[in-house]
Amino acid sequence: HRVWASAHPNDRKSKYGHRDVIGYGRNPTNPQWPKGAKVALNFVINYEEGGESCTLHGDTQSEHLLSDIIGAEPMIGDRNINMESMYDYGSRCGFWRLHRIFTSRKAPVTVFAVGMALERNIQAAGAMKEAEWEVA
Repeated sequence: HRVWASAHPNDRKSKYGHRDVIGYGRNPTNPQWPKGAKVALNFVINYEEGGESCTLHGDTQSEHLLSDIIGAEPMIGDRNINMESMYDYGSRCGFWRLHRIFTSRKAPVTVFAVGMALERNIQAAGAMKEAEWEVA
């Protein structure tokens, strides 16, 4: 019977560097959320539409990593219209649907945004600013 040998000094440690992977464990603290809330939600929107790899942007290949197309392959020197249409839906429709939902409820939102995507859709960038959303 062979026992697995640790390959790195931090293997099998629950605290290392500035990390603590155990936390409070079985003894959680009471965060005392406002109004006695039992659950806290953090809404984050990834805004990437217009920042994906695309030959129209001068890239050598189409996007293949950041999509719902499982096993997508990059199209070297060519456009992937299917991929582009999914990204276009996000900036043309999906973002605005989420914007209406969150702003109608005055819910705070964080947006993880690709700078190039915001540059290509100034209206969406302005709507994020107007809603006072955190853009990271």
